[in-house]
Amino acid sequence: MSAAVARVMRQVTGEDLLAAITGIVDIPSPTGAEGELASWIAARLARDRVESQVQWIDGRQANAVAVLRGSSGGASTLLYAPLDTFTTGDPAWDVPGAAPRMRPDMLPRAVVSGDLVQGLGAGNPKGHAACVLVALEALAASGIEPSGDVVAGFGAGGMPAFAVEGIGTPGRANTGHGVGAAFLAERGFTTDHAVIAKPGWNVSHEEVGLVWLDITVPGEHTYVGSRHRMPYRNAVALSGVVANRLEDWFEEYAARHEHGTMRPQGVVSSVAGGLGHLAASTPATVRLRVDVRLTTRQTPATVTREVRAFVAAMGRDLGADLRVEQIAAVPASHTDPGSPVVRAAVRAWEAVAGVRHRPIRENSGATDANVLRMRGIPTARVGMPKVPRGPAGESVDYTLGMNLVDVREARRLVEVLVRTVLLLDAPSAAKAI
Repeated sequence: MSAAVARVMRQVTGEDLLAAITGIVDIPSPTGAEGELASWIAARLARDRVESQVQWIDGRQANAVAVLRGSSGGASTLLYAPLDTFTTGDPAWDVPGAAPRMRPDMLPRAVVSGDLVQGLGAGNPKGHAACVLVALEALAASGIEPSGDVVAGFGAGGMPAFAVEGIGTPGRANTGHGVGAAFLAERGFTTDHAVIAKPGWNVSHEEVGLVWLDITVPGEHTYVGSRHRMPYRNAVALSGVVANRLEDWFEEYAARHEHGTMRPQGVVSSVAGGLGHLAASTPATVRLRVDVRLTTRQTPATVTREVRAFVAAMGRDLGADLRVEQIAAVPASHTDPGSPVVRAAVRAWEAVAGVRHRPIRENSGATDANVLRMRGIPTARVGMPKVPRGPAGESVDYTLGMNLVDVREARRLVEVLVRTVLLLDAPSAAKAI
């Protein structure tokens, strides 16, 4: 095993890894428009004589897929990473919601500072996609013939996002929430095992799901000059009360539903309402949008009912007819920690980390692992740790953490992926793991 790992890792050079990261970061890939990047990845793999294709979903959205064919009908393994970025890289959409003004790290332009690469999505997901790309290239170049197919999947629409007008193909409503992973699995690439590369220096075997809900807060559409003469209820002010009560309740909700390695959180994510061109008026309604996470002990339907019950009680207390509508949902998922893929990933991680693996708890992040598991593929998740300091020694907030990757950590992740594949492919894998 150690000789095989060394043989593959000799193919992983710092130059190739850096070129993969910067090449992927330099191509914009907002949710719904990943086709250009998928084409670049497939072309790079074809250059290295790896069987690859662009799997088009529509005119602008696509996956990239590559396959190392197995020699003797063994179990197949998918190495997977999404391609789309959390923000778009366009100030028309990202300002002021993601930042008061565009920052260098929010642009799809790779900037190299020593071992750090900064640019939109450099840490999540593009650095992880680069690791999958380089791992498959190294396996192919090593000359080692796997007994089962090894598939590399680079998925479109991995972010929890609705379609954005002006990005992607007009008329497409379902460009996010794992559409690329679902399309990959449904159109020819359902494997025996899967490993998804997403942030977190750890191996996880389960993930929360999510429910998106819209809460309608009623008010009176009226005029500031008549406020003191007519019935008055400002839905904007009332929505603030509702939002604050929900935020408090989410903390209790998370504690009450903690299960396994999951502690499902909730947030009030956006507010919509009012007539911006009529500052003299109050709106008839305001919409609050919330994201509520759930564990494998819950379903989207039970979470929706629970939120509705809380909101209805709040409405009675406030004397307001508050309405709740579910607008999106992805169930939580779980892979048996004793399954071959989880055991192989843990063993691979321990070999690289040099310490015993201990699961991280209180997780509330969801990925395409949920979608792959829903398609019947046992899936483990592994990734890189968050970069602790920026290129100039600055503190790393959420946004910079998404947009920063350490090439040294990327190499470690490549080795974890390679070791996992080799462990799963070994003839005695079932006994050895």
